[in-house]
Amino acid sequence: MLTVLLALVVVLGAPFVGGPAHAADKPTVRLSKSQAGAGGSVTVTGGGWRPKAILMVLICGRSVPSRGVPGGTDSCANADGRAVTADDKGDFRRELPVAEPPVPCPCVVHVSTITGPKAEADAVFQVAGHSVEPLPQEAAGGRLSLLTDSRLKGSGGLLTWFGAPPTRELVFTVGNVGTSPVKNPVFQVGTSHGVFAPQWEEQQWRGTIQPGRQTRITLPVDLAAGAHGDYTVSLKYGGKVLAEQPWNVGRPWGVTLFWLMLCAVVPAASFRIGMAVVDRVRPGRKAPERRLRMPGLPVWVPRPSASTAAHAQPRTASPSRTTPALPWFTPDTDPGAPRAVRLSSSQEDSST
Repeated sequence: MLTVLLALVVVLGAPFVGGPAHAADKPTVRLSKSQAGAGGSVTVTGGGWRPKAILMVLICGRSVPSRGVPGGTDSCANADGRAVTADDKGDFRRELPVAEPPVPCPCVVHVSTITGPKAEADAVFQVAGHSVEPLPQEAAGGRLSLLTDSRLKGSGGLLTWFGAPPTRELVFTVGNVGTSPVKNPVFQVGTSHGVFAPQWEEQQWRGTIQPGRQTRITLPVDLAAGAHGDYTVSLKYGGKVLAEQPWNVGRPWGVTLFWLMLCAVVPAASFRIGMAVVDRVRPGRKAPERRLRMPGLPVWVPRPSASTAAHAQPRTASPSRTTPALPWFTPDTDPGAPRAVRLSSSQEDSST
């Protein structure tokens, strides 16, 4: 009996337990008014968002909630958009100024997450006085649909560490869900940094995708030199965003190391050059004495001993007596000799 009662409680209580959780998984957007003119304002409230999520609120043209925003943020009034952060329960409230989008209506108030898992919701809104045109019809031919999650392939190298442009490859699989083949499809790859809008670049894939077939496509993605931080790579085809991938680009520490070494080497070299210049131009400095060095004797020449060198040294003449080496004077008639030692031949004979 107890087992039957427990089973009944579980069966009857399951809808009440699971209902609110599933309802909170889908974000919602509500407006204080459905129409307003440019220059006015509308209060936007929402619920069911991820707690503490950062959201962007925009007024976009040529859009309906069933098709989202086919033209992306290019069809929205980005300059008058507002950012808001959801509370702990996933609710938010934000005053939004009314501005005319760059394309005709039908218009919506578009709310989407900026960081983290992608989520978005739309609410119908009419900008009073703004032109209204019917939405373009979807092509009945070949249509591509993303079949598997996209991913970024590749890694950085030594050159990237020193400021070279980071490069990756965006790999994804698409299938042709239309009735005619798709030949040489043109995709748009966008890169955005932080909260800024993506910068789109068209890339054409060469090939043909038959109806009911799928193929794997690889497109190159590159950033500017020295780029670092949190980036988001987006893939768009036919005006619809198919996938988004986060890309955390590391800081080029090699450039920082180079500038640190340059800041250390240049002052040291300048100090050494300055000290050398000061040492040369300072007053009272005596020039170093230069001594003449005799070239070394060959190995086969015998070196003189100490006693031989002492006898071989020439005797220096006394400063009081000079002996000129003139060939036409004899030692007796040397004009530079003192008078006391000048002897004539007649005096020597008389003394003898």
